[in-house]
Amino acid sequence: MELAHSLLLNEEAYNQLGEVQKAEFIFDWLRYLEKLLLATSRSDVKEKQKTLVEQLLSLLNSSPGPPTRRLLAKNLGILYSIGDTFSVYETIDKCSDLIRSKDDSPSYLPTKLAAVVCLGSLYKKLGRILANTFTDTVGNILKAMKSAESQGRYEIMLSLQNILKGLGAAAAPCHRDVYKAARSCLTDRSMAVRCAAAKCLLELQNEASFMWSTDLDSVATLCFKSFEGSNYDVRISVSKLLGTVLAKAIISKHSGAAASRQSIRRVSLEEVLELLGTGFLRGSSGFLRASGDMLKGTSSVSRDVRVGVTQAYVVFVSTLGAAWLEKNFAAFLSHILSLVSQSHPKVTQTQIDAVCSRRCVSFILRATIGGLGEKAQIAAAKDICQAIWKLKKVVDVAASQHMLICALQELGNLIHSLGTTAAPLLQDSSAGILDSVISVIPHPSISVQLAAAWCSHCIAVALPSYLTPLLDRCLERLTVLKSSPEAVTGFSFSVAALLGAVKRCPLGIPHGKGKIIMTLAEDLLCSAAQNSRLSAQRTQAGWLLIAALMTLGSAVVSHHLARILLLWKCVFPVSPKDLETEKSRGDSFTWQVTLEGRAGALCAIKSFVSHCGDLLTKEVIQRLLPPLPCAVDLLTQLSSILKTYGSPLKTPSLVYRQRLYELLILLPPETYEGNLCAILKELAADLTAPDIQVAASTFLLPPLCHRDDLLLLSPLLQETDHRFIEEQLLLCNGIACGSLEYDPYSIYEKDVEGHSVPKPLPPALSVISAAVKLFGVVCAHVGEAQRHLILEQLLDSIKHAKGARQQIVQLHVVSSVSSFLKYVAGSKRNLGPEEMRRPALALVMGALESPSPLLRCAAAEAWARLTQVVDDGTFTAALAQVSFDRLKSARDVVTRTGHSLALGSLHRYLGGISSSQHLNSCVGILCALSQDSTSPDVQTWALHALSLIIDSAGPLYYMHVEPTLSLIIMLLLNVPPTHAEVHQSLGRCLNALITTLGPELQGNSTSVSTLRTSCLLGCAVMQDNPDCLVQAQAISCLQQLHMFAPRHVNLSSLVNCLCEILLDNSVLVNLCSPYLLLRRAVLACLRQLVQREAAEVSEHAVMLAKDSREELTPGANIKEVGLEGALLTLLDKETDQRLCHDIKETLNHMLTSMAVDKLSFWLKLCKDVLAASADFTAVTCVDTMQEEEGDKGDDASVLTTRNDDRFHPFTNSRWATRVFAAECVCRIINQCENAHSAHFDIALAQEMKKRDSRNDFLVLHLADLVRMAFMAATDHSDQLRLSGLETLLVIIRQFATIPEPEFPGHVILEQYQANVGAALRPAFTSETPPDVTAKACQVCSAWIASGVVSDLNDLRRVHQLLVSSLTKIQAGKEALSHLYNESASTMEILAVLKAWAEVYIIAVERHKNLRQPLKTTTCSEESVRNGSHSSDGLLDLVLTDLGTLSRLWLAALQDFALLTLPSEFASQLPVEGGAFYTAETSENAKLHYHSAWALILHATALWLTSTGFVVADPDEGASNLSRPVTPTSMCQGSSSGATIKSPEDVYTDRFHLILGISVEFLCSLHSDATMESITACLHALQALLDVPWPRSKIGSDQDLGIELLNVLHRVILTRESPSIQLASLEVVRQIICAAQEHVKEKRRSAEVDDGAAEKETLPEFGEGKDTGGLVPGKSLVFATLELCVCILVRQLPELNPKLTGSPGVKAGKPQVLSEDGSKLVSAALVILSEIPAVCSPEGSISILPTILYLTIGVLRETAVRLPGGQLSSTVAASLQALKGILSSPMARAEKSHTAWTDLLRSALTTVLDCWDPADGTHQELDEVSLLTAITVFILSTSPEVTTIPCLQKRCIEKFKVTLEIKDPVVQIKTYQLLLSIFQYPNPAVSYPYIYSLVSSIVEQLQEIDKRKPEDATELQVFQEGIKVLEALVAIAEEQHRAQLVACLLPILISFLLDENALGSTTSIMRNLHDFALQNLMHIGPQYSSVFKSVMASSPTLKARLEAAIKGNQESVKVRIPASKHTKHSGKNSSIQLKTNFL
Repeated sequence: MELAHSLLLNEEAYNQLGEVQKAEFIFDWLRYLEKLLLATSRSDVKEKQKTLVEQLLSLLNSSPGPPTRRLLAKNLGILYSIGDTFSVYETIDKCSDLIRSKDDSPSYLPTKLAAVVCLGSLYKKLGRILANTFTDTVGNILKAMKSAESQGRYEIMLSLQNILKGLGAAAAPCHRDVYKAARSCLTDRSMAVRCAAAKCLLELQNEASFMWSTDLDSVATLCFKSFEGSNYDVRISVSKLLGTVLAKAIISKHSGAAASRQSIRRVSLEEVLELLGTGFLRGSSGFLRASGDMLKGTSSVSRDVRVGVTQAYVVFVSTLGAAWLEKNFAAFLSHILSLVSQSHPKVTQTQIDAVCSRRCVSFILRATIGGLGEKAQIAAAKDICQAIWKLKKVVDVAASQHMLICALQELGNLIHSLGTTAAPLLQDSSAGILDSVISVIPHPSISVQLAAAWCSHCIAVALPSYLTPLLDRCLERLTVLKSSPEAVTGFSFSVAALLGAVKRCPLGIPHGKGKIIMTLAEDLLCSAAQNSRLSAQRTQAGWLLIAALMTLGSAVVSHHLARILLLWKCVFPVSPKDLETEKSRGDSFTWQVTLEGRAGALCAIKSFVSHCGDLLTKEVIQRLLPPLPCAVDLLTQLSSILKTYGSPLKTPSLVYRQRLYELLILLPPETYEGNLCAILKELAADLTAPDIQVAASTFLLPPLCHRDDLLLLSPLLQETDHRFIEEQLLLCNGIACGSLEYDPYSIYEKDVEGHSVPKPLPPALSVISAAVKLFGVVCAHVGEAQRHLILEQLLDSIKHAKGARQQIVQLHVVSSVSSFLKYVAGSKRNLGPEEMRRPALALVMGALESPSPLLRCAAAEAWARLTQVVDDGTFTAALAQVSFDRLKSARDVVTRTGHSLALGSLHRYLGGISSSQHLNSCVGILCALSQDSTSPDVQTWALHALSLIIDSAGPLYYMHVEPTLSLIIMLLLNVPPTHAEVHQSLGRCLNALITTLGPELQGNSTSVSTLRTSCLLGCAVMQDNPDCLVQAQAISCLQQLHMFAPRHVNLSSLVNCLCEILLDNSVLVNLCSPYLLLRRAVLACLRQLVQREAAEVSEHAVMLAKDSREELTPGANIKEVGLEGALLTLLDKETDQRLCHDIKETLNHMLTSMAVDKLSFWLKLCKDVLAASADFTAVTCVDTMQEEEGDKGDDASVLTTRNDDRFHPFTNSRWATRVFAAECVCRIINQCENAHSAHFDIALAQEMKKRDSRNDFLVLHLADLVRMAFMAATDHSDQLRLSGLETLLVIIRQFATIPEPEFPGHVILEQYQANVGAALRPAFTSETPPDVTAKACQVCSAWIASGVVSDLNDLRRVHQLLVSSLTKIQAGKEALSHLYNESASTMEILAVLKAWAEVYIIAVERHKNLRQPLKTTTCSEESVRNGSHSSDGLLDLVLTDLGTLSRLWLAALQDFALLTLPSEFASQLPVEGGAFYTAETSENAKLHYHSAWALILHATALWLTSTGFVVADPDEGASNLSRPVTPTSMCQGSSSGATIKSPEDVYTDRFHLILGISVEFLCSLHSDATMESITACLHALQALLDVPWPRSKIGSDQDLGIELLNVLHRVILTRESPSIQLASLEVVRQIICAAQEHVKEKRRSAEVDDGAAEKETLPEFGEGKDTGGLVPGKSLVFATLELCVCILVRQLPELNPKLTGSPGVKAGKPQVLSEDGSKLVSAALVILSEIPAVCSPEGSISILPTILYLTIGVLRETAVRLPGGQLSSTVAASLQALKGILSSPMARAEKSHTAWTDLLRSALTTVLDCWDPADGTHQELDEVSLLTAITVFILSTSPEVTTIPCLQKRCIEKFKVTLEIKDPVVQIKTYQLLLSIFQYPNPAVSYPYIYSLVSSIVEQLQEIDKRKPEDATELQVFQEGIKVLEALVAIAEEQHRAQLVACLLPILISFLLDENALGSTTSIMRNLHDFALQNLMHIGPQYSSVFKSVMASSPTLKARLEAAIKGNQESVKVRIPASKHTKHSGKNSSIQLKTNFL
């Protein structure tokens, strides 16, 4: 293919190729040429133009396929537009000759068509240059059209469209001719030609003014005609034409000069609407003909015309735009509603017509009003409400009912889409929305009642706060007006609809409503018999209310279950005998009521089974069963009852059947085993009943077909934007669309398709539908003989039926058999014996060759399922063979299509059918069929089957890939574009092939690259296809290719293609690309692209926008807002759920990968969307810029608003889009968190911004962030308020600590405190919903806790909000609002308590930190003062309310404790619930308690700690709780004279409450337990154990301590977080301390008691008693050791002997732990060192080895040399622990002394062994650490441990060796350690060291004399050495002291400098001199005699000393002027004194 990439066609290469490759080659060359021509310079093109033109024209004769001819024509146009235009006339003549040619053979046709296309392209490109030739050309083309076939007419129309486009106004002479030709084509029998003609006329109307003036009527009539018998595409194109022309007629009256005005007829809006109305009401028949038909009363408008006109209405409005609609809405509304008024009886003459017409009207209203902004929608809602008031007053019910229904439904939809932003609308009393809806409810027409009920449902879903008031009003009316039949039905519908809304309102309704409704329903049912005029209505209403009540779920229903089951039992007779007597008694009316009642009861039970599944226990099922046999008996009797009483019972009996079937489908078949046969017979009779007239294939079969196969059928089965109205065309004229009045019971069910009105089908169809489903289940459960019989019977019934009825019976039978096979396959059962197969096969086989395509689809599916349930290879092979044979022999389309799909389905269910010859023959046959160009249908089905086979065969298909791919390409290049369905199937095949090839497409081998090129080529062909669904296929193929071989897909062209589809058509408000599936494909593809390459995609989109010549769209201007902004705009307009989800995902991916780099851009986008809110009250932000407010006022002039639009890309975003924007802001902040630190550091950010202005950081946009959060938090929409508060919370958490560089001691958020306060205030008003208040509380506490505001007066604003909410909740659960469920008030109360808890915890922490002395001295005085004042003040603020709070906290904890009890204690729970929850709503309340308890627990623990468990409750009596919730009333009823507990008991209860909750939570941590909860829980335990009283409790109850330790051990094992582990260890330490205190206390009291007795008889306290044994599980010490070992071994696995493989201490290489690891190890060591104190002496002996092993092990494993000789924190901790252990009193206790001594000696040996390991390997241990350890041993143990010679010798040896080490740092440390040993008071310990080491120390110091110290550390070595010697002098006995001083003095004097040297020396030597001098001055007077004698004996020393002193004086004198006076005098005097002394 590379050879195709040249400017001229490479003919040499071309001629060597085969036919198929030639076509590919040409196409590829033309594609390349198109890009090349645009990129080549003009001169180069001109040079080769002649040859190129020749080559291109020669291609005309090689019969090019459709895609090739389009490209060819395009290239010719481009070539001439770039190069010379001399030869263009020749080219045109050539083309005209080809067109005029008389050759009519099929082989010549492509050439003619290519010529037509070329002409169109040339004129389009060159336009007026060719104006002089165009009349001839058009004449020629039109002449050719007369004899052309459909492809020709199609191409000619498109060509004319291009010619008109190119010439513009210059084409005027031919306008009429073109118009005439297009008119005839607009009603062509080929649909593609109609579409093309519509496009041509659409182009024509741009210039031909007669179309929208004089000929307007005829254009309209023509369009109506065109709609007749049209398909979806035609309706879209023609409605676009009609809508545009009519809109033009209205707009055009402004244009033109006076002269032209006379010729143009003025058209008013009324006339235009009248015109459209005629089409809607009378269809395409002219006025005269229509009147004739009317007299006969036969005519009915065909549905396709009506649907077409409906779409035209929408196009008409969207062309005129939203502003126009706002202005003219009232007129438009009244016209639209009048379409279904009674003045046009034909539209609503039958119920079916009425339903369909209403749908059309609803669609028009939804599609037009839906596109308005929120403000305009609110105005529209008011207009609709006015219309409802007017219609209500009309006396004639029939006349207005349909108009009312449409108005009510649209009002409901409008309010639903507005959500909580509609609040002002409902509060506006002048509009009176609620009153109008409620006043319509008791309307005489049932349909209107249902519409009003549905409208109230929508209001409740949109505004949950209206749910309860509406429910109350309806219930009240229902009770009052019980005697009016209309009111009973109407209000019961409303109550049911409102109950259906509850599950979509998370806040729910008060629990008590269920009881009221149940009572009312019972009352209605019981009083039904009293008044025959009302009995039917009351019965229906009663059961409807019960059925709707079930949707509230088991929490509500469980309380009423017994009464419901009783009613259910009573509604049916007890025995068959009673049924017989019943039959003989009643009359027609009583039977009607009875059936109504029983059907209602069945429906209620069905609702119960589907909504309260968890209540279906065995016992309940047993109680449900008894009436069932009787219900089935009645079913069998129905036909005889019908015969007796005639037609009035027809509908009730149908409804009864439907309800029973629906209930049986839901129940497990075992429950009605006894009645299976009877039911089966009834089902068979229903399915083959003689009186069924309508074939309802379109709703029965789709669920039984495979989803992918439905693509074969009309596109109407696919999802489109017009599905709502197009649905009626699917059903044949006798069948109605679904509508609410067919089944009032569906009003409380959730609609399958989202939010629109439920659309149940008429009973006659619903019965069949239910029967088919049930047949599948029942037939699978009856005996085999029975099953065989019934299948034979069904087969016979088809044979015996005749004509149209046969088709209907066949349809029902095949549906039910399919359903049976589907059920059997799904439940993995078997079909049964062989004789079953014959009837089943015969049934399916017959349907496979049925004329109905849907039936063939279902049959193919059943065919495959049959092989699946028989599960026998030979049977499968036989079936496949049957299909092969039929396909080979049959010639008719039906057989071929059916059997080819059957083969595809077989493969789908059985994988690539095991043997490969099947695969070969299948592929062979299907490939042959797919080339049958005489029948596009056969091609479509065969290719679809082929795609299924490719999919299921997987790798087995590799051998067929190449031939299949070339076949697909060949067909793509040759199948005419008019056969779009073939192209769609080709697309599916290509997609399957790409999936099969998968990642192999990345390969580089020639075969792979050929395949890849072919795939890309196929995609390119499909992208150019005019059909949208084919384009969608192309995009999904490219998406697959991009996934497998991303490098080979050209991203820029793909992105351009996607953006053009998405945005090119968004000119029309609701019709972005008119095809939903295409838009979905585009977004699915974009979503995948941005996951990998978001930045590139975004750049390509912007590039495209800049390159495109004309502005793509007025709507979304990519240049300004980028692809991201365009997607946001689209999100705002789009209504399809899946699409919106994809748009959000795409934007999320883009945000994740790009937001940090394009920060300003993203923030501006979000800000624009949020600022574009259609707010009703201008909420002005505290810092709102005034000028922004200024220019909103004047909307009068159109021009100014236009300009605004340019600056404001988003106007009137909907609330959902604004919520998404607010979520995006949070995401952006989170993204920045992981990026550069400057995002949260203002000083750094400003500095980097200065360095490079392109740098952008989040902190610089803080003002915007706060502004956005504020705008969102104060909006009307509740969801947006929640998002705004969440954003505010994120901002506070992220920015609270960032200091403000300009004002030290302050933070940057401080300046926004007014905004934060203003954003929070509205959330605390009384009408705010609890979820918003709860969120606001969280923000309040975060704000106070963040410490941003230091001034108390400023804090008070926010604090006040919390105080007000505290006052509100003190009344407990009774006083809160009754609008929502009780659990909502629980949520609010707990949110307030949690917020206070957080504030209190922070206040206490700050108070604590302040109490500790300030470590840092850097902060300025002022900030310290502020700080103290704020944090103490914060605590003071809380303290005022602490009394109340503590009570509420304890009550909440008590509730939580009760709620977490296991279910077996349910009976012991208080009947009326807890303090803040009611018993009935406990399930819902649990969730809220779960989120709040942890902080409340922590706060309560802190409060109890602060009281020290010693004060009685303040104002316990005077509590203002309506029911005193004092924890004293722990589990007794509410303090009803319960015995008053002592304070001690109260405290014990509280202690156990906190401890119990903590242990319960910690011992069973779920995976969803948050870190915050665990941490808070551990902190609470810490706080609790901080005070003596609880410690004494834990200390005295050993089991409790062990339990706690085990729980903490589990926490440590299961949670990796270091902070949690550290907190746990802190609690462990406190438990050990508690145990120590307890042991001490017991010892002390024992000593006091037994003071007189002998010491020996004292019992042993502490663990291990007298034996020293520790029992695992019973021992606190053992549990603690386990836990510590766990921590230590986790950090240092080498401590575990099992791991190291040796029992002894084997040293590995030491290591430094992470900071967290070190902290954990240190904490564990502290605990280890505390353990011995808890043991008895014997106990301590048994644990000592372990403790020593671990402590020394840590020392050994972590003793790493650190720079500067510091000890690592773990070493320091282990030394500290060692010291603690060694100095333990146990070491000296008489019982344990000897054992301890032995063990400690061993430990010391171990430390010494670490130094020189047995195996001689050299260690890299830190000598200092080990020496320190030895020193600790020497100093902390009793002398006998270390003074045994062998150990002492080794220790001394170590010191000697260390002194030799030349490292100054080591020497310093060694000297320091020796100093401490030398000073040890016991000479037995210290003397040996002195004797052994002094000489070497002196030597070392003398050495220093020779080599002068060079830096500070060497200086320090000398100083430390001298200190050691001085200490020795001090210790020495008199007789040796002289010698020592004599040693010391020369060393000191040797360092003195004389005055000359002093001036020139280094600072180090200078310091040394000063140090020596000071020491001499110190020693001199102390030992004066020795001093004098040394001086006398050595004159040199004396001289040196004097010189030094003199020098010092001199230097001091020199320095005097500079130094301060005081200093000088001090120094001087001291020197004076010392001089005299000499």
